[in-house]
Amino acid sequence: MDNKEIKIIRSREIDFTKGSPVKLILSFYWPLLLTSMLQQFYNFADTWIVGKGLGDNAFAAVGNMGSLFFLIVGFSFGIANGFGVSVAQSYGAKDYDALKHRVAGIIQLGVVLALILSLTAVSFLPTALRILKTDELIFADSLKYGYIVFGGLSAGICYNISGAILRAIGDSRTPLKAIIISSIFNLSLDSLLIFVFKMGVEGAAIATVCSQIISAFICIRRLGRIEVVKIGKEHYANGKKIFLELLKNGVPMAFMNSITAVGCMVVQSFVNSFGVVYTAAYAACSKYLNLFMNPASTAGNAMSAYTGQNYGAGEYKRIKDGLFVCLGISTAAYLILGTLMTFAPRALADILLSGDEQIALAADFLPRCGVVLIIVDCLFVIRSGVQGMGKPMLPMISGIIEMVLRVFVISKYIGILGFAATAYAEISAWIGAFMINVFAFAIVLLPLLANKGDNIKQNSMRSPEFRPRHGLSSH
Repeated sequence: MDNKEIKIIRSREIDFTKGSPVKLILSFYWPLLLTSMLQQFYNFADTWIVGKGLGDNAFAAVGNMGSLFFLIVGFSFGIANGFGVSVAQSYGAKDYDALKHRVAGIIQLGVVLALILSLTAVSFLPTALRILKTDELIFADSLKYGYIVFGGLSAGICYNISGAILRAIGDSRTPLKAIIISSIFNLSLDSLLIFVFKMGVEGAAIATVCSQIISAFICIRRLGRIEVVKIGKEHYANGKKIFLELLKNGVPMAFMNSITAVGCMVVQSFVNSFGVVYTAAYAACSKYLNLFMNPASTAGNAMSAYTGQNYGAGEYKRIKDGLFVCLGISTAAYLILGTLMTFAPRALADILLSGDEQIALAADFLPRCGVVLIIVDCLFVIRSGVQGMGKPMLPMISGIIEMVLRVFVISKYIGILGFAATAYAEISAWIGAFMINVFAFAIVLLPLLANKGDNIKQNSMRSPEFRPRHGLSSH
């Protein structure tokens, strides 16, 4: 590899510990946002193709898998982000020996995680669909879709982990490239299998798995060309300590996602008990929530990488500065998308649904959540800041609070308020989690600022055997 090529590769990495927080975060955020929006878009378009090509029942069958998919994939995404926090802290501290050991440990744990989650998901899928009270009209299609997607779960986990490592070292462009290519492939294969070969929901599932394989390959190829994460055999010789360190960050974040997903599954089961009309309407509303929360959740991902690096470098004041930047992004997103949800709900519902009753239900849900979308938008940023400082326990507790509030509201009020109770279940969960994470952020960061430790590196966060010994440089 010549010097010119090396320089191009390095230019994709961002060191968040030096320079203007606004410029650094925005330069990282825009490719990350485009990546997330494309992911949402092709998930959205994938569902649209199923709905328009196969009908509302097929749409409901795929949408019915949303909460279960979030349970399994959300767990892997959470643990990947937790691993990424460890990598970001090493990168910020310029401790590249520790970084390489951690990356090797992540690969080892990732293989085990992929096998366990894939086998578990496939084995318990029929039982899970029964627990969700899946209507018999859509049960077979949900089962077919789930077997294929969960059977190919390893590809998605591989992408989540490699993407988390790239984000941790400030590279948001490679995941964007991966999603652009895989999205084009996914939508093309989707249309071919459903409209031309008439394969049904299994065609959409096959297209999803194939696109994840492509995106994972692109990210892994990029990682293999970055000097600071190039690992040798010696880096795989990790003891229990490195695995426990990674799991300490990863497992609470994974459980937070999964606990939240359990709450969503309970809501889904109550919705399903009212029939396919409710199921289809809820699937459409969930798609819009995921899409419209995306800019703020992306700001949260940027906050996590930014905080992880600066926490590792002991630059605590910069964390506070980054918080204001990311909250500003979330507020701007709310003003646009919250307004759209509030004032154009029927137009939005009409895009995904065709039945009048389903459209009416969705049009009632969207403005209720649109008004208070700012709460969950700010929640993403603040929670990610806490996690980026390597403090995942209170965010995990907030996930429990979310689950409890969702279950309480839906179980108590769906019989009284009908479908509107699903919106109130979401809103109450957002408020509870937001309050816990604001408290967590304050009790972690404020003492550090009070001690004026802005420029003191946190050597204590590193295992003794990983402290720099050889004067390693960044490249």
